[in-house]
Amino acid sequence: MRTITTYFLIFLLGLFTQSIMAQEKDHYQKKIEILESLKEKITVSEKESLKIEIENINERLKDNAISSEEAKILKEDAAKKHALNIENRIAICDNKIALLKRKEEVGVDPNEDDHFSQYEIFKINVNGENILTSHKRKEELKYDRRTYTDPVIAFGINNAIIDGQSLEDSPYKVGGSRFIELGWAWRTRVFKNSNALRLNYGVSFQFNGLKPKDNQYFVVEDGQTVLQEFDFDLKKSKFRMDNLVFPVHFEFGPSKFSETERRIRYSIRKQFRFGIGGYGGFNIGTRQKLKYDREGRNVKDKLKGGYDTSSFVYGLSAYAGFDGVQLYAKYDLNPIFKDAAVEQRNISLGVRFDLD
Repeated sequence: MRTITTYFLIFLLGLFTQSIMAQEKDHYQKKIEILESLKEKITVSEKESLKIEIENINERLKDNAISSEEAKILKEDAAKKHALNIENRIAICDNKIALLKRKEEVGVDPNEDDHFSQYEIFKINVNGENILTSHKRKEELKYDRRTYTDPVIAFGINNAIIDGQSLEDSPYKVGGSRFIELGWAWRTRVFKNSNALRLNYGVSFQFNGLKPKDNQYFVVEDGQTVLQEFDFDLKKSKFRMDNLVFPVHFEFGPSKFSETERRIRYSIRKQFRFGIGGYGGFNIGTRQKLKYDREGRNVKDKLKGGYDTSSFVYGLSAYAGFDGVQLYAKYDLNPIFKDAAVEQRNISLGVRFDLD
């Protein structure tokens, strides 16, 4: 049940993140579409104003309030004025469109003005009428923003490196043994005038699963945790270790630099990045799940703790990829079981998403 819940939460988080990213992109596009539409309306509006002005001049000419020569000059002046209005107003729209496109490329909030950013925490509308809006807050826009925060999700295959044994001879299923990591990371630029090196650090929950082969499960014998064949045919045998860790990576890669009078920014969107480092933390839970048939009944056993797993976990990790998607590998330096005669160390390979 906990595994299903975990996957469901990840699924919801993924949908939420995709929704936010889609909304941000749609916000840019809607503003650009409004400005493009406004350009057409500007021309129609100015031509309509010119038409009214010409009609007024003709009425004055008809009433002998002005001469034909004066009417001609007034009409020419009116045509020049409205033509210049069209040119200037469309130029303003074009400049705003160009600014929005540049902001989209470097990942600037489309609602961000020159000096302040404004946020609505939430809003509730009923039949198009706003009935509740949370308080707004304004934050002064930092000239040089050196630290960014990102949710992190990683998942993939899991296994164990066993002393004196190759991965090909592993007692754990390659496809069935998986890991998931959920966390929050901070990314800080190390140097003042360069973004080539960043410090990526944070906090994560790691869920490392192992599925034994050949109808085996874990038991504790003489103070050691070992694999043993089960008395019944197992439909499922899964061992999971839950860790709370604090990763730290040195991150390398190019970035796009942008500068205005109000701020400078280094964007790593759509750029290659590479990180290497490690993690340390605590084992916060160990459990084993067994499913099997016994005397015609479906039995599910959930066994928690007592497997002599290492209380402290630490290891090495690295990632490399493009934009927010990277290949990801991690390796525990601590043994899975503290007092085992043969040491085993967890190893994982998968995909990591930095949802910046």
